[in-house]
Amino acid sequence: MNTDPNVLVGHGGADDAGVYRISDDSALVLTVDFFTPVVDDPYDYGRVAAVNSLSDVYAMGGRPVVALNVAGFPEKEIAADVLAEILRGGGDVAREAGVAIVGGHTIDDKEVKYGLSVVGFVDPKDMVTNAGAQPGDKLVLTKPIGTGVLSTQHMAEKLDQAGLARLVAVMTQLNKEASEKMRDFGVHACTDVTGFGLLGHANNIAKESGVTVEIEAASVPLIDGALGAARDGYLTGGGNKNRRFLADVLRSDAEPEETLGHLLFDPQTAGGLLVALPADQAQPFVDALLPTHPQAAIVGECTASGDAHLVVR
Repeated sequence: MNTDPNVLVGHGGADDAGVYRISDDSALVLTVDFFTPVVDDPYDYGRVAAVNSLSDVYAMGGRPVVALNVAGFPEKEIAADVLAEILRGGGDVAREAGVAIVGGHTIDDKEVKYGLSVVGFVDPKDMVTNAGAQPGDKLVLTKPIGTGVLSTQHMAEKLDQAGLARLVAVMTQLNKEASEKMRDFGVHACTDVTGFGLLGHANNIAKESGVTVEIEAASVPLIDGALGAARDGYLTGGGNKNRRFLADVLRSDAEPEETLGHLLFDPQTAGGLLVALPADQAQPFVDALLPTHPQAAIVGECTASGDAHLVVR
């Protein structure tokens, strides 16, 4: 257990990043994330991995400022220019975000891996965690889900170029603007939606905030083609694992269609923010996002803690 009083957020609360206070009005936000390729193009893979890494800082209401590359690469099996393209993709996203990449570390590995270790800043008074949701809050999801099944379809070489372009566009969109805007609408809690899927990350908000989260399945935005990919059997092992993990805390008032149900558990890469905020601010927040996040939507609400952390309607 960490006893340093300057550790404002540590590893005990399933939050997206650590936060360390350096003064009354400034704190560091720290995170690291990396993973194996989800698309074939090395440049796009680098972009996606960088967006995913930066997202943890945005979820805390922070501003990322500096990062280090983290990479594993089979140097005897793949040409070095592939790694150069991965790093170029990550670097371009970092520049878009106003983040300086100041170095990093690469190891010889049998499997390609890439991501960023990121440092950002946040005023401790404005820090956002997954523990502040209140009964009566609405939940807004800023980006559509479905990256897991679509990436699986892509790896099976069954996703057409238009579908791949839609997938990459979602995964390479920064959460920067959504993070900045949520503070204007009285955000109470936030998390980004990544490997635990929409319901897994919603469960973290419910557990840490002491509320029940109710998700309206029909309101959840999907990437075009994701439902079809799930119906065609491009399901993910991670989605099934998430379903098993949540079995004891989830109640369904009406079971959604099986493939839609799988998408609620589908692990996401570089997903959007799931934001809890006052009910009267939810639609204005969505309206403010629509020019840049056209599928942002109210997907549920928080209620007083009941017999289940999660309810799917």
